[in-house]
Amino acid sequence: MSDTGPHQPSALGQPQSAGTATAPAQVIPVLSPRPNPDLLTRSSIPFQAVDYAIKGYHLDATVPAEQVVSTAIELDREGFALDTITGVDWLAEGKMEVVYDYFHPVTGLRVVVRSRIPRENPEIPTISGVFPGADWHERETHDFFGIHFAGHPNLTPFLLPEDATYHPLRKDFTT
Repeated sequence: MSDTGPHQPSALGQPQSAGTATAPAQVIPVLSPRPNPDLLTRSSIPFQAVDYAIKGYHLDATVPAEQVVSTAIELDREGFALDTITGVDWLAEGKMEVVYDYFHPVTGLRVVVRSRIPRENPEIPTISGVFPGADWHERETHDFFGIHFAGHPNLTPFLLPEDATYHPLRKDFTT
């Protein structure tokens, strides 16, 4: 016989008392953090503050390809974590862009770092030595855009078939 009385365990294994009402959930507003002015003045990264409400991030920087590793090292030293890496194909300009998204787990700051490279030889240094989680992001970006991450320990296909000779997110890709 099953117990269907007032002391039936809850989903968390705690007994529920009959007649106990749960209080409505409190709505706590999430305030957008502001970039630390010290970070902006002491950093060698050319940050520009942007409107989080419009862009979804707080700081934006464009760096040359040869500075992506030193930028990653500086952000790591400041306590940032890597969120994602992706590519953008600027076909008309003959460029590819690698976009790195970082976040700070304590302050909530979000930072975007961009680097443009030539489309005919899209190569940029790997940051997987600084952020090991970059491994999969760089492999995915290589699969979809054909961007080579120099120094990557295992730039093998991640999502595409091993024999794929195409990069489906390039703007000139055809099926």
